[in-house]
Amino acid sequence: MRASTNELVAKLRKFALPASVTALAVIGAALFVHQNNVPVAAETVSPLDNNSIAALTEMDHAMESLAARVTPAIVNVAVTSKAEEQAVDMQGGGPQDLPPGLQQFFGFGSGGRHMQMPQQPELQHGIGSGVVISPDGYILTNNHVVDGATQIKVTLHDRRVLNAKVIGRDKLTDLAVVKVDARDLPTIPWGDSSKLHPGQTVLAFGSPFGYFQFSVTRGIVSAVNRQNPYSDDPRKLGGYIQTDAAINPGNSGGALVDAHGELVGINTFIISNSGSFAGAGFAIPQQIAKAAADQIIKTGGVHHGYLGISMNDVTPANAHFFNLNEASGAIVAQVTPDSPASRAGLKNGDVIDQLNGQKMPNGSALQMAVADVPPGTKVQLGILRNGHPQTIDLTVGEYHGNSQVADSEDANGTTNQGGKLGLAMSDITPDVRQQLNLPDNVKGAAIQSVRPGSPAEDAGLQPGDVVVQVNRHDIDSASQAVAGVRSIPAGQDVLLLVWSKGGESYRVLHPDQG
Repeated sequence: MRASTNELVAKLRKFALPASVTALAVIGAALFVHQNNVPVAAETVSPLDNNSIAALTEMDHAMESLAARVTPAIVNVAVTSKAEEQAVDMQGGGPQDLPPGLQQFFGFGSGGRHMQMPQQPELQHGIGSGVVISPDGYILTNNHVVDGATQIKVTLHDRRVLNAKVIGRDKLTDLAVVKVDARDLPTIPWGDSSKLHPGQTVLAFGSPFGYFQFSVTRGIVSAVNRQNPYSDDPRKLGGYIQTDAAINPGNSGGALVDAHGELVGINTFIISNSGSFAGAGFAIPQQIAKAAADQIIKTGGVHHGYLGISMNDVTPANAHFFNLNEASGAIVAQVTPDSPASRAGLKNGDVIDQLNGQKMPNGSALQMAVADVPPGTKVQLGILRNGHPQTIDLTVGEYHGNSQVADSEDANGTTNQGGKLGLAMSDITPDVRQQLNLPDNVKGAAIQSVRPGSPAEDAGLQPGDVVVQVNRHDIDSASQAVAGVRSIPAGQDVLLLVWSKGGESYRVLHPDQG
């Protein structure tokens, strides 16, 4: 027994009664006691009267009514997707612990020679949740629930199972909208996540583990404005609602509602060493979710505003270094060259504390506010430079992360459908080249994602393919590919030369006209 275990047992023994004593005490209390050798029945405890528990029963009735109101608008989302093709390489990280007699089935021939066996794509199945946000069948869920889906089936509260199609996805916010062919569906009214405070009661709805459909758990708002500790990009939005309402795998995309039954968040991830509920669940706030859903339904995508800066929050520990009187605002830590911020004259060390006259208490608040600003909009930033207030006029750009959206513009220069080709592309960095196993002579733009139902999907394009030419012009980067597509007049087809699986072929795409 480990030393720490011995110590714990020793401590417990100090407070433990002998087993025989404990057993007798329990038996005596449960059966009868002796008084003058005359057995006397133990007193029966009477139930509490209604007046004593009025507050509890009132709360129960309120929670029951709330659950009954919200549950009909919650759906189960079942997704089928294809696993990526892979080769089992016994010398490069495959199942190396297999017995020698079985290794031949996984790429080893006799004598342990290096071999590879291509695997056929396998179907993968996933489960998540969703929220009906309009009576005509629009459903909000997480992007990671439907990412890569080849088939989506939605189970409604009345047990109908309907096919769903993806309307649009947004990787930055991890939100997606799917649609089913139905009418007069129950919905949840939107709430206002900006009014949430720690301690408020909230309920989480969804399908934990995929098996327990239409479950509800109750808890409180543990905190607001949390950053995502799992984020792979510091420019991704934060502002998460933290709650101790139980959220488990399968709850992703489900509803977080307040005591009024209003939708204040979309459940999205948990922090847990075990992978299951550990008291720390996180939801995307309504402020972000509603704006993203509205844009996806309207245009098929989300266009986020972009400044081109990295930020730190102002804290009591660093405020004096920037000659600040209060710990509020966002410190500009880095300015991206040739970005809206650099063109407007922002510098490292500037502190942004206002956007269009609205106070920005920290970097997360600024991120959310800028993300909601349509690209191309002129805004005014209030900054403190070495403690001296200034105003800076700036035209907000569009966030693309590490990719560019290939689209074409109409005569007015406006972008439609979140990319008329339905492609997101990235530059071929050394990491991308290694990941895709690209020959050194392949140049162009790597396809990062393909929108379901788009012209790109119709042409058979897939993530991992490389666009080599646009209309017979060589390209060397994602930005060149985007520029090439945008130079094509509206309504005209696009010819792409694409490298895929070791060979090149021409693909004709017919851009969306909506």
